[in-house]
Amino acid sequence: MSASTPQPDSSVRPADRRVSARIGAIAESATLAVDAKAKALKAAGRPVIGFGAGEPDFPTPDYIVEAAVDACRDPRNHRYTPAGGLPELKEAIAAKTLRDSGYAVDASQVLVTNGGKQAIYEAFAAILDPGDEVIVPAPYWTTYPESIQLAGGVPVEVVTDETTGYKVSVEQLEAARTENTKVVLFVSPSNPTGAVYTRAEAEAIGRWAVEHGLWVLTDEIYEHLVYGDAEFTSLPALLPELADKTIVVNGVAKTYAMTGWRVGWVIGPKDVIKAATNLQSHATSNVSNVAQRAALAAVAGDLSAVHEMRTAFDRRRRTIVKMLNEIDGVVCPEPEGAFYVYPSVKALLGKEIRGRRPQTSAELASLILDEAEVAVVPGEAFGTPGYLRLSYALGDADLAEGVGRVQKLLAEAR
Repeated sequence: MSASTPQPDSSVRPADRRVSARIGAIAESATLAVDAKAKALKAAGRPVIGFGAGEPDFPTPDYIVEAAVDACRDPRNHRYTPAGGLPELKEAIAAKTLRDSGYAVDASQVLVTNGGKQAIYEAFAAILDPGDEVIVPAPYWTTYPESIQLAGGVPVEVVTDETTGYKVSVEQLEAARTENTKVVLFVSPSNPTGAVYTRAEAEAIGRWAVEHGLWVLTDEIYEHLVYGDAEFTSLPALLPELADKTIVVNGVAKTYAMTGWRVGWVIGPKDVIKAATNLQSHATSNVSNVAQRAALAAVAGDLSAVHEMRTAFDRRRRTIVKMLNEIDGVVCPEPEGAFYVYPSVKALLGKEIRGRRPQTSAELASLILDEAEVAVVPGEAFGTPGYLRLSYALGDADLAEGVGRVQKLLAEAR
């Protein structure tokens, strides 16, 4: 179980505390930190190849960009709009959710947010009271535990590994459940592992949540990025009886290569959405109208752009898995979704590589950056030391060159 937010030192005068305990406990986003370091090194002239950020390397489709250009010229978009989102965008998100997930919702159940991170925080803030526990399968995306703790909750980690395809079982969830459990987090396809739950696995978890009256927060941001025989399953569509205690978070970032546009959304019961909207009305007010108009063009359009991206990601997925598994000491399961691989590097820890003996995956990631000029994210960032996360959302040539450098470096391990 993760520690709860530290309490202020009562021996220190409030006026002398420079940063609150609540905010001081928040860790920097490890993925963004790695990406920033890689970009800084590249700016300094070093040929660094970054596998850190989960960001498609494709440009936002032209028709979406043109919608934003038109929006800039429309005076309606120069003014405040409803804090919860443009009514026409909320309607389009509801229609898109039915089209893509088979889940019928009303526009009043939608809140448009400044990206997926705000969606996740506001969702937890709307339903958690201090001490409420959230079961968080690990490896997890770095933002989940931080958002839970910032909202006053307690993340309870349930660790999975490569032997189960990084998927949690109902038995593990039940072992973690206590009288304080309120929410279970469900993410499929997963960041950082690319794991995709089968329909039967998802249904079993959903029925367990219903049985115990638990809430479910499901992150569907990678819904369109599944490969091979894997299928995306939306829990509230699969189990309508779960819908009254399910919150869905999603956004345009991954599907439409719009990470910088910062448009996400929350879908949930009307009372929860009203509460989260009230919070947003005081925190940020409306999302940028220009970005909302671009998102409207995206979700109301077809999925041809994501089909093209998925074809490229699938090719890169197979390439990176093959190359990583050629390295002695690396075990890389084949992901079924998203655009990440999460290889185990436990067998390499403690071995000598160019005069250094990394004892942790964080130390190994640092060595790889220093010696091979390749940026990867260590498993410590995702709650499971002994692993590395690599995003394959980068060009084919860079991918082959970067993993080739890692192969050459790690072949020296003794």
